[in-house]
Parts: sequence; C-alpha cells; structure tokens
Amino acid sequence: MNGAKILKRAQDVLDIEAQGILALIDRLDQGFVRAVDLFYSCKGKVVVTGLGKSGLICRKIAATLSSTGTPSLFLHAGDANHGDLGMIMKGDVVLGISNSGETEEILQLVPIIKRLGVKLIVMTGNPNSTLSRAADVVLNAGVKEEACPLGLSPTASTTAALALGDALAVVLLEKKGFKEEDFALRHPGGMLGRKLILRVDDLMHRDSDMPLVREETPVKEAILVITSKRLGVTGVTNDRGDLVGAITDGDLRRGLESKGDIFRLKAKDLMTRNPKIIPPDALAARALAVMEEYSITSLFVLQNGGRKPIGIIHLHDLLKAGIV
Repeated sequence: MNGAKILKRAQDVLDIEAQGILALIDRLDQGFVRAVDLFYSCKGKVVVTGLGKSGLICRKIAATLSSTGTPSLFLHAGDANHGDLGMIMKGDVVLGISNSGETEEILQLVPIIKRLGVKLIVMTGNPNSTLSRAADVVLNAGVKEEACPLGLSPTASTTAALALGDALAVVLLEKKGFKEEDFALRHPGGMLGRKLILRVDDLMHRDSDMPLVREETPVKEAILVITSKRLGVTGVTNDRGDLVGAITDGDLRRGLESKGDIFRLKAKDLMTRNPKIIPPDALAARALAVMEEYSITSLFVLQNGGRKPIGIIHLHDLLKAGIV
C-alpha cells in the first residue's frame, strides 16, 4: 500500500465508525429513557458486564458512570461464573454488553440476575437475540458493518457501544444535577479537583508558623520575624490580639525611602492598615483570585466575623498545591 491508499483506507475506517454512531441517533427510543430511569433510581450500583472487546468497553463505561455520579463497577462475565457473581447484590442494575447477544458467559448469569430481582439492561447489535429476550430494557447498538475488512474484529460495533455508554452517562449526570464540585470530589488528583476541593484551611500556615508582632514591637524585631518566617510579611495585632495591619518587604522599602531611619520606629508606624483577609473555609482558588486582584502574595486568615488571625496563606502555598 502506498501513502495515498493508506490514507484512503484510514478515511474509510473513520467514516464507517462515524456512520455507526450517527445511526444510533434515529434509533434512540423509550428504551433509552427507561434505561436512564433505572440507573437514576438504582439504590445500589451499576454492574457493567461483558467479555472480550466488549468487556474493554464495559470497563470504560463503568469508569465514566462512576466519575459522573453513578457508582459502577466492571464484572468480567467469565470470572462471574467462577465466584465474582457475588459482586451483584439486590438493588443493583446490570448492564450487559454483547454485540451478538449470544455470549454464553453472560447468558449463564441471567438466571441468577433474575433470582436476585435485579434489572437487566442489554446493549447489543442483535435486538432479537437470546440475551435481548431476557432483558428488561434493550439498547440497540447495532452497526451496518465493521470497519475491519474481514468483518471479524469488533471495530465500529465497539465504537458505537462506547458512544452509547457516554450518552447514558452524560444524560444521567444532568438528570442528577451533577456539578463541577461533585466531579472534583471524584478527581482530587486533577487540576479541577484541586481548585474545587482544597480550601484555605488545608494550606494555611498556623500557630507558631504564623508571623505576628504587636503594634508596639520595634521595627528591628518585626524584620527578624519577617525573615525567620520566610513569608515576606508579618501581621500586626493590637493588645486584644486583633489584626490591625501588616508589614511586607515593600512596606520596609517604602519606609526607608520616606522615613529614613526605620529602626527608631515601631511596627504601627510602618504597617499597612486593614490588610486583605480571607476566611478559612474559602476555596484556595478564591485566595488566588484575591491575590491576583490586589497584586499581593499573601492573605491573613480570619474566622468569619472575627478579627483575630488564625493563619496565613501565601502564593507559594498555592503554587505547591497546583492551584496556579
């Protein structure tokens, strides 16, 4: 095959698979609605079972359902007949995927599924198959032809099944009112998860790690605190322990320019009054937004309605946590 033939054959494969998916659109009926309703009202979990290439598609569908708010797991149809059938419990819903609808290993599960009173949804390319007749709901995922020229390797049929599984998952997440925050809880390792899960309280410095001085503290001592805590800032509190100001490296430089010998001064003489603050339950992403808005690198943390500092969060903390 020369380059032109290679590209032409690849285009044909993609076209066949695309047509297989497009054909599903007009085939959607009340069976799909019923399947969504069964998943939605499921008190247990969705068990997705199949064999071979269909089994691989089952794994992906189960993973997608789980990550979008529908607890699901994959059950290998072969292993199910040798003990793993215990994964299916009353209150579950089973989704069986078989292009032929005659997969023996899945058919062997049907009597047990029925005995448990578990609903069976079948996704197949043969709505008149033995498995289809045993199902509570049949989803027709049949394709006109496989992309494989021999018609032997599942190609277009598995692509269609995968797309139909995605359609189920997406409709379900919308029906359930699944939001970004819910997605983040299931993806704590991703950037979205970190932004929507991590809160200021999870990242802030507290107790002895928090740089604080009193209003009457000499500037020399305040500089030592700024240096030792390595955050480029110190908070300033009054006699009651309320936060009344902050001194940053920038404040020190501006003090040198405007006041000369700053070592004769006290913290209250150099501090910036009413520094920006944030509550501990605010999202870490919100802390980043405030820092960006005011071009600052740290925020003192105060309880809602309180004035006593309980922590401080720095831009570097957000960088390390992957929020930025």
